[in-house]
Amino acid sequence: MFLFISKLLPLFIYPLGLSCLLILSALWLSYRRCRKAYLPILLALIILAIAGNIQVGNHLIASLERKYLPLATPPQVDAIVILGGGTRNNESPRIMPDLSDRGDRLLYGAKLYQDGVAPKIVLSGGRIQWYGGESSEAESMATILELFGIPRADMILESRSLNTHDNAIFTKKILQREKLKRILLVTSAAHMPRAIAIFHKAKIDAIPAPADFMVSDRNLVESSYSKESRILSLIPTSESLDFTTQALREYIGIFIYRLRGWL
Repeated sequence: MFLFISKLLPLFIYPLGLSCLLILSALWLSYRRCRKAYLPILLALIILAIAGNIQVGNHLIASLERKYLPLATPPQVDAIVILGGGTRNNESPRIMPDLSDRGDRLLYGAKLYQDGVAPKIVLSGGRIQWYGGESSEAESMATILELFGIPRADMILESRSLNTHDNAIFTKKILQREKLKRILLVTSAAHMPRAIAIFHKAKIDAIPAPADFMVSDRNLVESSYSKESRILSLIPTSESLDFTTQALREYIGIFIYRLRGWL
């Protein structure tokens, strides 16, 4: 039940869900013939305009992504741990698992392995039955990594975790069992601040190796290049709304995890 509530409640805090609630309240006020029924609609428009602003979305995501930057020379470690969240399972009409828009973590993990950084890869990720199908994310990741020529014998699958806290707890048990001490932790750059904090809280010697950077340095300043770009930056976009939502998801996650004592 906690898992379901943790997925449901934030939907009404994110800009789109909150705006929908405000529009519904405006309809109710209009039905009651309230003269101020327009106020919730006005507030919804303001929320969407701000959350969909290019600079707002870019800077919110960058505030998370810039906390840990890619390693110039990754150190030798005992294992590379790749967290789930970068694949779609092989439900019809797919004939095999696909990489999602956060699948760069898997590509980066494969590169680290092929560069000889570690002899083992730990793939951590289950899948909520009512949320994403039957096969685990760990299994989907393993199937894709085999296409890069990585032998299944060098992969260790952790298929029970349903959130980042689970990733750390179940991965720690695998590391202890396999006598693996030092790891590179690979996940999305925006997710890394929460993920690395949880792994350190679990007393795991983890080095952050972020991937999936959504905002480049150029993106942060491109709206100042010309008058035309400044005008275009004022128009809300669905991509910026998504960036804002993803950033809020991470900050809410950090807040909730701290309340639960996981950070």
